[in-house]
Amino acid sequence: MDRDSSDEDDDRRNLTYRNDTTRSSFNVEELEPQMRRRSKLTFHKGYLFALVLPLLIVFIYFSTDIRSLFTSDTSSFKFNTVSDQIRESQLQALHLLNRQQSSLLSIWNHTFINSNNITTVQFDDIKATLLTQITLNKHMQQILLSPYKAGDTLQNGTALDPSSAGYGFHRCRKVDQKFSERRTIEWKPRRNKFLFAICLSGQMSNHLICLEKHMFFAAILNRALVIPSSRFDYQYNRVLDIEHINDCIGKKVVVPFEDFMKLKKNHAHIDKFICYFSTPQPCYMDEEHLKKLKSLGISMGKLEAAWKNEDVKNPSRKTVKDVVEKFGSDDDVIAIGDVYFADVERDWVLQPGGPIAHKCKTLIEPSKLILLTAERFIQTFLGSNFIALHFRRHGFLKFCNAKKPSCFYPIPQAADCITRMVERANSPVIYLSTDAAGSETGLLQSMIMLNGKTIPLVKRPPRNSAEKWDALLYRHGLEGDSQVEAMLDKTICAMASVFIRASGSTFTEDILRLRKDWGTASICDEYLCQGENPNFISGEE
Repeated sequence: MDRDSSDEDDDRRNLTYRNDTTRSSFNVEELEPQMRRRSKLTFHKGYLFALVLPLLIVFIYFSTDIRSLFTSDTSSFKFNTVSDQIRESQLQALHLLNRQQSSLLSIWNHTFINSNNITTVQFDDIKATLLTQITLNKHMQQILLSPYKAGDTLQNGTALDPSSAGYGFHRCRKVDQKFSERRTIEWKPRRNKFLFAICLSGQMSNHLICLEKHMFFAAILNRALVIPSSRFDYQYNRVLDIEHINDCIGKKVVVPFEDFMKLKKNHAHIDKFICYFSTPQPCYMDEEHLKKLKSLGISMGKLEAAWKNEDVKNPSRKTVKDVVEKFGSDDDVIAIGDVYFADVERDWVLQPGGPIAHKCKTLIEPSKLILLTAERFIQTFLGSNFIALHFRRHGFLKFCNAKKPSCFYPIPQAADCITRMVERANSPVIYLSTDAAGSETGLLQSMIMLNGKTIPLVKRPPRNSAEKWDALLYRHGLEGDSQVEAMLDKTICAMASVFIRASGSTFTEDILRLRKDWGTASICDEYLCQGENPNFISGEE
């Protein structure tokens, strides 16, 4: 009974603790042990939870598709976008790595295996290629990091440009022409002593080269040079700046035909008419040209040859001494027959700036109207960094196939060569100087692509009154003149960062002369597909 009474009292006491809301005090001694026990239990549970929670999160992260935890369409789209960007970035990086590998292997195979005779240009190519690989690596890193960055940081055009990567190296840098080392002759005409220029072979480009050689002859012989009449030859003052020559020399060394005839009171006599070549025809003069000279008020004696067996197909090398011996004279007016093929002091004549002492970059320069028009065209369509391609096709198929190997390349092969040059020069646009048909240029344009982008081929458009770049030619009545158009083409090509030519011709010779004289010649200037054979099978005609 005592035991039962004790248990009942305990139960009552417990019930009173839980249910008696009117109680105003409690027994501290009784509650303290209980609180101590509960606090200890709570601490152990929190500590365990803190340990288990990170492990649980890691487990869920690696074992569950995290996108399945989000049912919202907006959240799902966001994660899909990030995932797609990462996948695309990885594919781009793999493509760039493949390019890098191919480039490095090419260097190894073509340079280091045969490293005994590495030219300066080859060494520059090695340096430029290695720098390109450095920037290529940087580009890959940017691509891989791009999904995690806000905004697009890869659209600048300098990602693959070594010159803007802080290395101070330009792959297609300008050639140092060493103008200070030129060998020159002073042009000091004697009073009333003239040399009448005769240039009859070939087209305008041939005549300009012939005229340049006549200037050298006139300087050697101390005579002023008479520019031919447009009724006998081309109208040179439409394409050349005649007064520019006199300004550069500092005296009257070149005389237009009209001024010469005024001095001679509209009747001039050629005291000696000497032909440089005797074969196949002396001076290239026929009866028609002789009649034209006479109709201009020019009289002359009999034509004579300087050398009996000098052939245009096999010209012999001559010196200044030879010229003085054969053409030196005290006569007032002499004429020298076509000297386009003449081989006189070749290294002297072909040096940058030419063989005559002057204070300008070049003596024979396009007219001011053509220069301004070329600059305006470049400013409108090309910008300062462009490649010029002289892509002659008309009449070149038979001409090139006569050479071994041929110099006529199929469009796909030409496009491949041009694309490689665009990548090397890092130029975004190509100026196309060509006589090719639209079917050829259209195919060529479709095949010139770099890094997934089309490289535009720009030709001069037809006259459009809404465009102002060619307004000067139009206002001065020069628009549509074939010789002016040709000189404009040459001038634009001469101003290019890099010049590619399909084959050697007098047209490109004039461009190369201007590029050397103006200091625009680049170490990347070259023939199209230089060192390659045309990729086709041809039979004998």
